[in-house]
Amino acid sequence: MKITIQNIADIVNGNIVGNQNLAITKLANIEDATDGDLSFIGSSSYNKFLLTTHATAVLVNQNSPKDNSKITYIEVDNPQISFQIILNKFFKPNFKFDGISDSAVISESTILEENVSIGENVFIGENCLIKNGTTIYHNSVILNNCEIGENTLIYPNVTIREETKIGKNAIIHAGAVIGSDGFGFIPDKNGVYQKVPQIGNVIIEDDVEIGANSAIDRAALGTTLIKKGVKLDNFVQIAHNSTVGSHTVFSSQSGIAGSSKIGNNCVVAAQVGIVDHIEVEDKIIIGGQSGVTKSLKKPGVYFGTPAKEIRTSLKLEAHIRNLPKYLERIKDLESKISNLEKELLSNNQKEIK
Repeated sequence: MKITIQNIADIVNGNIVGNQNLAITKLANIEDATDGDLSFIGSSSYNKFLLTTHATAVLVNQNSPKDNSKITYIEVDNPQISFQIILNKFFKPNFKFDGISDSAVISESTILEENVSIGENVFIGENCLIKNGTTIYHNSVILNNCEIGENTLIYPNVTIREETKIGKNAIIHAGAVIGSDGFGFIPDKNGVYQKVPQIGNVIIEDDVEIGANSAIDRAALGTTLIKKGVKLDNFVQIAHNSTVGSHTVFSSQSGIAGSSKIGNNCVVAAQVGIVDHIEVEDKIIIGGQSGVTKSLKKPGVYFGTPAKEIRTSLKLEAHIRNLPKYLERIKDLESKISNLEKELLSNNQKEIK
């Protein structure tokens, strides 16, 4: 595909500094770009590459240096977002295939709407509804009474358990399990754990993306709810009866215990653990490897175990790093106090004599 720099500028409302008639054939990182490539500067730390890049054109903000006359600059308010717009409009890969494989096993009671594509060895159980434009890749399993919304993309080896509802434009990556049993066990009088049947379901709203090998457990009763626009990285665990608010993102290897509620527009970094039956309010950021042991009620940035407001947490971390110094100072002060006590005692004894 070829697209002119003028066309790109028109789409992203950019100002051209250089040759507007040059053609772009592909996209690339600023360090790797060659002739015919469009790149972008997402952070000022990458400005150094503007002097060495071989890109034909670069999306920059108005304050970026423009000292390399060999490249054309397209000035925009946000280069990263503008780059994403061009990527989605002209260069987005098409993962959809056409048709339904002969090896797929589909219940007669299941309804397939128009333009549904189903790969090799897919199993779809009874009374399911697969809506228009959805693609289900090879070896995936969808059990009874599930509903999959329009234009959803399900990659290979995904398992979707019974009663699950998934909205439109969702993306479920390979190996994800939706609707697995929640971790529900109660010890009897002999200390033997008895399984509690998990008879709820999972509801995933529109525009959700779920990473590879992630697991979302069905509710014991009621619903485990993933709201609109949520993005889950790989290896994320959402336990039974939990709720994840709209447009919240989870990085890899993070997890929520049962019946917790995460607000809207939150960011949960990698390897965060959140205990059961707590609430995290809207617009909260939780730093990597933090442990959330109680509800977080105030928007802001939290870090540590237990998670605390980040300024408090960083101060405590600084003190912990300085503990060896503090110990030496305490020993020195104790020694000085001891010597002073001995001196005072000696002087008192001399006065008595």
